Amino acid sequence: MKKFWAIFFWFWPVVALVLCVMAPSQGWWFPGPPGTQMGERIQGLFELILGIVTVTFIGTNFALGWVLWQAASKGDDKKAFYSHGSHSLELIWTIVPAFVLLFIALYQMDVWAEYRVQSFYPEETKQGSVAEFMARQFEWRVRYPAIGETLKDEAQPGDLYMVNELHVPAGRPVKINLRTQDVQHAFFAPQLRLKQDAVPGLIIPVWFDVPKAGNYDVTCAELCGWGHYKMKARIVVESQQAVDAYMRKLQEEQTEDGFVEEAAEEE
Repeated sequence: MKKFWAIFFWFWPVVALVLCVMAPSQGWWFPGPPGTQMGERIQGLFELILGIVTVTFIGTNFALGWVLWQAASKGDDKKAFYSHGSHSLELIWTIVPAFVLLFIALYQMDVWAEYRVQSFYPEETKQGSVAEFMARQFEWRVRYPAIGETLKDEAQPGDLYMVNELHVPAGRPVKINLRTQDVQHAFFAPQLRLKQDAVPGLIIPVWFDVPKAGNYDVTCAELCGWGHYKMKARIVVESQQAVDAYMRKLQEEQTEDGFVEEAAEEE
């Protein structure tokens, strides 16, 4: 029984490692490969940090198990050894984590600069945002500029609206303005590996480039109230012609007054 806790601390790292190896084949990992080039780079950062954390977790648990095993293996006639600590050990476990954190901070700078610093955005996105993505309890409200117009920060009379569905062209960078109408929400597109908090009072630009047409899920990743689970939307990526046709249809639907002119009576 003395060695139970040593085995206990050795057991869980093995279980965690086995589950991580099984995760991709069982669908417990990301939902498919990254849908964007930026998503691939963000996933690379995630996997780097995951690898560092995994090695640290396994190493510390096995070290703890080894100490417990050694203590349990000693006879009852041996006296306990008391120590006030080791300055060398203190330096090691202070400097090594600091080195690791500094490495991560420097390694990720170019990725986050391209993703978050507007001066590094693709040139096409600097022409303006294609839509406003407004989070509110509990839905995503999409506002497009009128056909032929540019998106303004404030709503304009000719703006077009949709709920929980954003249409963008495939194969070129697009930018949206992320906002929230009430509490803090979080825009999360797992298939694209994109995540950004929506903060009250701020207009936050988010850009992405999806080369492959299809539907991509959007959820809220911030616990925002009782209806948090309902905040599901989708990004519809299609050809530019399809986007233009969708915008014309949206404009027709929102300007339709319901009046049908009767055909003139024949004389």
